[in-house]
Amino acid sequence: MSAITTHVLDLVAGMPATGMAVSLWRGDSGESWVHLADGHTDDDGRVSDLLPEGGLSDPAVYRLSFQVGDYFAARGEPTFYPSVDITFAVEDPAGHYHVPLLLSRFGYSTYRGS
Repeated sequence: MSAITTHVLDLVAGMPATGMAVSLWRGDSGESWVHLADGHTDDDGRVSDLLPEGGLSDPAVYRLSFQVGDYFAARGEPTFYPSVDITFAVEDPAGHYHVPLLLSRFGYSTYRGS
């Protein structure tokens, strides 16, 4: 399993958000970002293979970018947010970082999962 995973739940539909594009970025020195991986949520709304096992080597800042607008457009629903970016700090590269996204068309929340 990847050291960074995510799970997206569509709170209004009451189900996992399947087929959503997700990309992973690592903060570089200064203001730039390095693209690491792309994925799509599975039938359970999860992405568990963004990085190979042992893919984190140093503490760093990472960003998950969720293509929320495309997900809702495919369902024929407008949304206020075309994308959602979640930026978080990895302090222990040996750890597992699960970053869920709870989503509606007009709001979202997140937390560090287990």
